[in-house]
Amino acid sequence: MATLHLIQSDSRVTSGYFGDLLHSRPEKKKTYRLFEEMPLPQLQEKDALIVLGGYMGVHDQQQYPYLADLLTVLRESAEKGTPLLGICLGGQLLAHALGGDVSAKTRGEKGLVEIRLTPQGEADPLFSDIDSGFLAFQWHNDSFTPPANADLLASSRDCPGQAFRYKNAWGLQFHPEVDADLVQRWSEPVDPDGTTYLTPFRAAQQEHYSMAKQLFENFLAQL
Repeated sequence: MATLHLIQSDSRVTSGYFGDLLHSRPEKKKTYRLFEEMPLPQLQEKDALIVLGGYMGVHDQQQYPYLADLLTVLRESAEKGTPLLGICLGGQLLAHALGGDVSAKTRGEKGLVEIRLTPQGEADPLFSDIDSGFLAFQWHNDSFTPPANADLLASSRDCPGQAFRYKNAWGLQFHPEVDADLVQRWSEPVDPDGTTYLTPFRAAQQEHYSMAKQLFENFLAQL
């Protein structure tokens, strides 16, 4: 049976709604908290990776040396065709590992943002049964340009790199995994009454959860 390996680079960025969905799945699961100096997984043939976000950046490897090792795992896994989903920092790391560009403090977004699929995105299995123009939560300052040999799958008004695919590896800039608890945790320091980020998210959360569940199931269908 396949094992799904969850890579967590930052204690503040957990699996959220994806964690809830995993409880009802038959796959084996294991979480690797790199900030606790846990070693990265030794992947078997049928395994898959989900790499979560973080408040650090791709270029902060001196401060967070485990990022360099993670880049190696991402590069090798993507080239082998391992099913892989990188979210926010995870997507930026994947782009960087495959030769794409990651720009610090460029095209940042926060809150709910409309995501438009490209023609390649509309045909991609990760976005099967997900209509273009869906709302997704954003919480990033940096942004990626997909690798030259990858397909651009989605864009937003202010950030053209929202999703890309290389073989069986997908990089996302938006956060399909968030739930209301994560949104509150991230936004409370800058929006203590919740009017800017949390309240709009709660108003749209059923649409968000529907999209997130479909995307998650689409990814697991690649295992």
